[in-house]
Amino acid sequence: MSKVLLINGSPHPSGCIGRAFKELVNEFNKEGIETEIIQVGNQKLSGCIDCGYCKKNNHCVYNDLVCEVSKKFEQADGLIVGSPVYYASANGTLISFLDRLFYSSRFDKTMKVGAAVVSARRGGNTATFDELNKYFTINSMPVAASQYWNMVHGFTSEDVEQDLEGLQTMRTLAKNMSFLIKSIALGKEKYGYPSKETRVSTHFIKK
Repeated sequence: MSKVLLINGSPHPSGCIGRAFKELVNEFNKEGIETEIIQVGNQKLSGCIDCGYCKKNNHCVYNDLVCEVSKKFEQADGLIVGSPVYYASANGTLISFLDRLFYSSRFDKTMKVGAAVVSARRGGNTATFDELNKYFTINSMPVAASQYWNMVHGFTSEDVEQDLEGLQTMRTLAKNMSFLIKSIALGKEKYGYPSKETRVSTHFIKK
């Protein structure tokens, strides 16, 4: 069975992102997709210290939630990252988590499907949405789309209940992501994954 990890970057498990995730999980269940929600926003997590440990050992020097999720991420078919908006940006704890997760996990993420979900009382959604999507697009991960940007509005989960368009956007996202995951599995079986070139890194430093 295909599986999607949902990373909740809110400090409040049952807040606005939690309500959006509930809508997603219900739809994934209908599509036969297994889900697991991982709470990150209320954890004590350090940022990357650029120590180089992961390059030699294939996991982060800090043996914490990042290493635990990395193993699950490797086995998953999709990843959804959700965050409330703080000063037109994602929760700082979530960003520290994602920096370390994506940098320290050395497995190939090609064709794992990614999606970002954001919530705000009023503004800053699109900036945060763009910020989170960059983790996927630098790792050959197709980004699942919906009928609108993946966002809900409100200050509480009760507010989100009234955002009928936002909740519909979540349901559409889950349906589209399910279809994409299933289609990629069929494509891999028939055609295989795209061939990879040896990576080229260009540094504009002249000696």
